[in-house]
Amino acid sequence: MLVNMHEAKSLLSKLIVAAEAGDEVIIARRGKPAVRLVPVTSKKFRFGSLAHLVETVPDFDGATKE
Repeated sequence: MLVNMHEAKSLLSKLIVAAEAGDEVIIARRGKPAVRLVPVTSKKFRFGSLAHLVETVPDFDGATKE
């Protein structure tokens, strides 16, 4: 979907919904494509996902015996 800048200002909410739904939304300035609206995707960090890269020393936090 190609819309001009003035139209995009008045339809921004609908354009965002369309972009989130997977539609390609391009905003043009003076008839030339200027920007593309795309949804933001975020990857969630999983705790423990790097556990296989870490080694621990036995009793690393225990009291030292002297």
